[in-house]
Amino acid sequence: MESKFEKKIEPTPENTPQDFRSIWRNFKDFLSNVLDIRHDTDKSGTIEDVKNNISMQGHTAWVLVFSILIASIGLNTSSTAVVIGAMLISPLMGPILGVGLSIGINDIDTLRRSFVNLGVMIGLSLITSFLFFKIPIFQNETPELIARTSPDVRDVFIAIAGGLALIVALSRRSKQTNTIAGVAIATALMPPLCTAGYGLAIGNFEYFFGAMFLFTINTIYIALATFLIIKFLRFPMVKYINSAKRKRIAQLASFVAILVFGFSVFQFYQLFQKGQFVQKANSFIQEMKNDGISIIDEDDKNINYEKNSIKLVLYGKTLNSTEIEQWEEKLTDYGLPTTTLNIQQGTDDSDIRAEVQNLTDLYSRNQEIISSRDEKIKQSEDKIKLLEAELNTYYKVPFSTISQEAKINYTGLKTLSYANVISTNFKSTDTLVVFTTTWYDSIPNNNQEQEQKLKNWLKIRLSLDTLKVVRE
Repeated sequence: MESKFEKKIEPTPENTPQDFRSIWRNFKDFLSNVLDIRHDTDKSGTIEDVKNNISMQGHTAWVLVFSILIASIGLNTSSTAVVIGAMLISPLMGPILGVGLSIGINDIDTLRRSFVNLGVMIGLSLITSFLFFKIPIFQNETPELIARTSPDVRDVFIAIAGGLALIVALSRRSKQTNTIAGVAIATALMPPLCTAGYGLAIGNFEYFFGAMFLFTINTIYIALATFLIIKFLRFPMVKYINSAKRKRIAQLASFVAILVFGFSVFQFYQLFQKGQFVQKANSFIQEMKNDGISIIDEDDKNINYEKNSIKLVLYGKTLNSTEIEQWEEKLTDYGLPTTTLNIQQGTDDSDIRAEVQNLTDLYSRNQEIISSRDEKIKQSEDKIKLLEAELNTYYKVPFSTISQEAKINYTGLKTLSYANVISTNFKSTDTLVVFTTTWYDSIPNNNQEQEQKLKNWLKIRLSLDTLKVVRE
């Protein structure tokens, strides 16, 4: 018999799909609310802000010159803080955003203006950095400069993410200035321009073209990110009275967008392939090291992606032709079947290396002996200091002062000596202060009065309970 408190639950399979659809719909609504950027977009305000910051004239031009100068000093001193400060005040983003915006809204006038100001910006930057680095005392190579001479695939991701973050922040009704400043630092447009000027100043065109390539990549991907967000947010297109002109402009803008996009994809692919090649080559070199092969002069330039080659300089035990062929065959295992392995090695200097190792071991042993001797000397010095400290614990008699006073008080006193006498009764040990006196002949030998007075005076004068005065 069923209890009245028991309730039989019937399965409702027909409701299960509907529940899942409801949960999925709620989840999509939640994601839409979290990720949607359209509801708070200020389209007209964004277009106005971007257009206002395109110009590189007057005050903006001087701000650019000074910021390039600051960045060049920071790169020359390898001061990251100075470089960051220069990037915060530089107006480099304006023309680049203008290019992406104008292509997105088919604004040919803004596109032309953006390209002109972009050229002015590049020219001013190169001239300023060139003049600074032309000064001989500022031409030393620093890690900060070298780091901006060649791009890799990570720079592409930084430029894309930075450009997306920048245009999204600008499109809000309430602008996020901290995001704009952060993107200026992360994308690092200014240091490559300064490095390009450095390359021109020292006549190193490899540095110049490498730095300009890095700047071009950052510029293209920031403009491309701007273009994509403008299209996604459906900014209003610029309207022309002449429909035929509008159509031509739209076609031109689309052609430029496709051209930029295609070039950016090609660049990304090239950088990705180069990164893969370098990674595989480093893994191959590491295996050679693990196998006991000594490699010197390791430089990034020795891994040449353009020439598809790896150059290694060996020292120590030389490799014969069979061993070199075996390593060349191993290149296929690392996905480098067509790569040329260029191994440079001298004569076998194993004997010299063994002698150097022997000298190194001998030096190490001598250092251990010296360290041991120094330790013994230190222990002896510490023991001496300890004994001196123990001696200082004994009572000190101001003998010089006492002797002068005794001479005045006791005219018959001829000499006075002082010593600490250690005595023992084999049960305890004690230290006794003993004064030894000699008197002039005018003092009778049996007269003990002067000696007793001297003894009493010394006890009081020295605050001693016990002391001994003897006649010599």
